[in-house]
Amino acid sequence: MSKSPPPGYYVPAVLFFDENEDLDEASIKAHVLRLAQGGVTGILVQGSNGEAQHLSHEERKQAIALTRKTLDENGFENVLVIAGTGAQSTRETKKLCADAKEAGASHALVLTPSTWPPQMSVENILRFHRSVADASPIPTMIYNFPVVTAGIDLDSDVIAALAEHPNIVGTKLSCGNLGKLHRLTTRFSSNDFAVFAGRTDAFLHGLNAGSAGAIAALVNILPKLHGRLYKLFQEGSIKEAMELQGKLGHGDWAISKIGGIGGVKAVVSKHFGYGQTYVRGPLKTVNPDNLVEIKQYHTLAELIDLEKTL
Repeated sequence: MSKSPPPGYYVPAVLFFDENEDLDEASIKAHVLRLAQGGVTGILVQGSNGEAQHLSHEERKQAIALTRKTLDENGFENVLVIAGTGAQSTRETKKLCADAKEAGASHALVLTPSTWPPQMSVENILRFHRSVADASPIPTMIYNFPVVTAGIDLDSDVIAALAEHPNIVGTKLSCGNLGKLHRLTTRFSSNDFAVFAGRTDAFLHGLNAGSAGAIAALVNILPKLHGRLYKLFQEGSIKEAMELQGKLGHGDWAISKIGGIGGVKAVVSKHFGYGQTYVRGPLKTVNPDNLVEIKQYHTLAELIDLEKTL
């Protein structure tokens, strides 16, 4: 049985570009380093926040390799690198898994193809993920995110069937369905099949239901606060943990209202002193100077002040 990722909190890292939309290596390294110093268990390169679909195969390999190299050179060898390897064909997904291994990733996170939703029957979904897992040189995980897969939402029965595969070792549930998460955690040990909440507003609730932790976008901005919440849970300080979860839940809502990936980059650039806000079209760049006009931004700003005290 292949090893699942260890419990903890992971970040689907944003990727920084320069004005020519080329990879901004200095800013990518600065971001990776801040996240690692914030205590993250691992970094997901080319999750939905990493603009994977906007990158060439070579750029995808380059981003994975740069992340792994930055961690290793700064004493963070134990921080995992997971690679998003979703593509619209089985063949390309297999190639991306092989590339991810070569570039230094320990696990692959695989989205269900969604160009042809009517074709994606349960039988076809099972065949796709099993075929990829059969071919992948690293363990794979199921990425369930209906927002980016044309509404395809894998239920607990489908995910449980896939979990029986010896090279499928976990899932990221960005659907936010706690009932689904709990059904899976009561069927499988995290050592065999790690179930991660895919959003911050389900972090503590998922932990209480037996999850392995979270892989969540808000960690890009608040890694230390997520670490604080995880520590409170481990210590059994549930009342204090719930108070912090409430604050982070408001932060999660706020991050969804400030312009998506462009908004995350704008907040990081404004508050942490690195990175420009360029995204690849059709995404929209967010001007950091305009953040104050968004009412939900002020919730994030307060949380960032708290983050900087840790």
